[in-house]
Amino acid sequence: MTKRPIFASLLLLSSALVAPAALAQDAGAEPAADTPPAADAAAADDTTALEEEEADISIPGGADQEIVVTGRYTPNIVRATPEVVSSLSSADIARTGEGDISGSLQRVTGLSVVGGGFVYVRGLGDRYSLALLNGSPLPSPEPLKRVVPLDIFPTNVIDSTLVQKSFSVNFPGEFGGGVINLTTKATPRETFLTFSGGIGWDSETTNELGYTYYGSDSDWTGFDDGTRDVPPLLSAALKSGKPILEGADFSQDQLEAIQMELVNAETTLLQQNNHIPVNWSAGITGGTTIQLPDGELGIIATAGISNKWRTRDTLQQTSVNDDLSGDPQTSYNRVITDNRVVVNGLLGFGLELGDHKIRWTNLYIRDTLKQARLALGTDANQSDRDILKQDTAWYERQLINTQLVGEFKFDRLKLDLRGAYANSQREAPYERGFTYVRTNQPGDPVGDKFVNDLGGNRGDATIAFSDLNEDLWSGGVDLSYEIAPRISATVGYAYTDTHRISERRTFQFRASNLPIEVQQLRPDYLLSDATIQLYDISLLETSAQDGTAAFDAKLTTHAGYAQVQAELVAGVNVNAGVRYEEAKQTVVPIDLFGTGSSAIVETNLDNDYWLPAVTLTWEVAPDMQLRLNGSKTIARPQFRELVAQVYQDPESNRLFRGNPSLTDSELWNAEARYEWYFDKDQRLTVAGFYKSIDNPIETYTSISDSSVNSSYANAPKATLYGAEVEVQKYVPLDTLSDSPFWQSRRLVLIGNYTYTKSEIKVGDGDTTVINGVVQDAANFFFDGAPLTGQSDHLVNFQIGLEDQDKLSQQTLLFTYASPRVTSRGPSGQPDLKEKPGIQLDFVARQGINLLNKEIELKFEARNLTGRKYQEVQTSGDNKIFFNRYKLGRTFSLSASIKF
Repeated sequence: MTKRPIFASLLLLSSALVAPAALAQDAGAEPAADTPPAADAAAADDTTALEEEEADISIPGGADQEIVVTGRYTPNIVRATPEVVSSLSSADIARTGEGDISGSLQRVTGLSVVGGGFVYVRGLGDRYSLALLNGSPLPSPEPLKRVVPLDIFPTNVIDSTLVQKSFSVNFPGEFGGGVINLTTKATPRETFLTFSGGIGWDSETTNELGYTYYGSDSDWTGFDDGTRDVPPLLSAALKSGKPILEGADFSQDQLEAIQMELVNAETTLLQQNNHIPVNWSAGITGGTTIQLPDGELGIIATAGISNKWRTRDTLQQTSVNDDLSGDPQTSYNRVITDNRVVVNGLLGFGLELGDHKIRWTNLYIRDTLKQARLALGTDANQSDRDILKQDTAWYERQLINTQLVGEFKFDRLKLDLRGAYANSQREAPYERGFTYVRTNQPGDPVGDKFVNDLGGNRGDATIAFSDLNEDLWSGGVDLSYEIAPRISATVGYAYTDTHRISERRTFQFRASNLPIEVQQLRPDYLLSDATIQLYDISLLETSAQDGTAAFDAKLTTHAGYAQVQAELVAGVNVNAGVRYEEAKQTVVPIDLFGTGSSAIVETNLDNDYWLPAVTLTWEVAPDMQLRLNGSKTIARPQFRELVAQVYQDPESNRLFRGNPSLTDSELWNAEARYEWYFDKDQRLTVAGFYKSIDNPIETYTSISDSSVNSSYANAPKATLYGAEVEVQKYVPLDTLSDSPFWQSRRLVLIGNYTYTKSEIKVGDGDTTVINGVVQDAANFFFDGAPLTGQSDHLVNFQIGLEDQDKLSQQTLLFTYASPRVTSRGPSGQPDLKEKPGIQLDFVARQGINLLNKEIELKFEARNLTGRKYQEVQTSGDNKIFFNRYKLGRTFSLSASIKF
């Protein structure tokens, strides 16, 4: 028997009974009030554990009494969760050294990150994943998505991340592959102030050739100084309700006046830069705790900015032949230079009054992309003449989020309340494009020159303005009651209201009989005030007049749920529940010009579902357990996919068009998982999973003239199955030598592998609906083809050294993803496939103490193998590179100092 003072024993006893949420807060990662017990536990560091033991206690002033305190030793907090989860603690995130949370998540078992920070869970696309911030849903600033891209979340505002792969009914029903819950930094236990900064180098970009344009004086901050504001005359014309073109509504003089108000050279003139600048970042974080008579108030604030450059020297091709034979239809060598600036800020307050806790979190993120593109190539529709294309663009994405959560404990009763408002915006003013055609064909009287005749058969000039605004209100309540020891019941209600308005107005500059010497002018001179007036250049609105230039979309959900968590017999636990969720989704194209066009198609989806879920956990041995899970979930079409409006994605340079006839997808999910926790923070897990999907939404591609268009359709059915294995092991190195260097160091070995196989099922007579027309599904999908975005193999491995007594880490990170389909090929053509390949990174972190100040130094080396990005079509020996470029090796050095 072990003797302890009674107060120490009571402390251990209370620690064994507290909710996982309290453990998370003690570990410095305070969870949201609305996250399930799994989320709470996963957010914690494994710093609180109770060894199974007995204790003799001598009570002063009385007879000796023997008090036996029995608890369960839990070396891994994740083990205690009722669901299948993976977690990234603040330590895990720091070890990977990533600048945004999507980079860290790609190290998690079964997860991959696809273009723009969208996370795929077990091969299911981003539409099947759900991202939450402190348990509350997030709006998206992306026109093509309703899910938020996670690369806009800097790691300096995120404390921990939970990935739950098995559905539990307290989460929204749109839970196909899993839920990703980001937990922002919690209020501190002590006052601190930290400054940080860093610089970076990209082998394909830094100090190399690239292109940019002036824009405005403040572009480096990510904020325009007003240069790109819509000018007054154009603003009035846009609000007039009439298409902007010459005729009854607008005279030539009015159109010329509108054009001359447009900012010209600053947004038009592409400039060559032979020495693209270095990447840099800076940040500040501080916090304090104020003691109150009955509790404490914590405050934390952080602000940061990063400015990064990336140049891609791409090859982009298309083909119209089924076997991809012959010369490509189009082939362009395009140099793209992106200047991306991310500004973020967080302000949080945490109030603790006894067992009651209230947390108010405010988050601001602004992600700006300044893009310049220059391409030279050929187009079969232009008689294979050389074509020169120049594009400039400015994309502003912004997210504002404020949320208030409360956790109130009354003996056996626990009440969780939450409410949040989030706003996302995307503005893209002054998207400019110019096309010049080389007159190098035999017999051409002009000679060998690049010309732009503004809308004839030799060149054009375009400009576009687009705007997106989305508001999301959400709230909910959970009421939990401990019926008996190890038996608790929860009932809850959740509500969301999402409203998005999106508009895109596009224009062409048109002229007739421009003199050849004018056609050769560079873009800013070609559209100068003098040229506009001398040659009567007109502005022609090309925004679709059938209501697809703008849309108004809404999604409102109401959900009620109940679940029970109980220990059926010793070592066997069940978490079972059901969720009733109803949703009304409407997408209404806006008839900007009052045409009353019959082509305007509204989408109204009004569905409700009963979504059951059950997870059984059986402790087969003291350090081993088996989990079985079954559930039903759904996936809804995203707003943009329901609008027949053409939109160009700047990342892939691809045109997308929606399909108003899409319907919800329904998923049946099953999983079995074996877990062996052989030591603290160390484990081996093996899992198998299966999903059956009715009406999965897939992307398909078509070719019109020389333009490649992607759209969406419901495939009849799909299945997905696979397996994953994860190992985490620490090896002490104190036996290697008596040197003090090795005494506190250990070898870190973390690895995971995921195998996924998916198949689309298309049988005789199966149909799909495209824009209201029922068509043969076999025309769009191949039976047995994999789902888009799914890699058969995902491999992650980390090997490193770390000091357990002080900050000193050196980590080598290996990532591999096998080829995956990005889009269905045009009818009869092979699918487009991305080849992510192998990536090798190295991260070193070292803490030093200088003048009694804590300093952290970090060195990162990314993509050491120098892999390329490739998106290709292959038919036999024929190959079309839809997109190919070198990613470049990147190196960065950063430092932070804590006061």
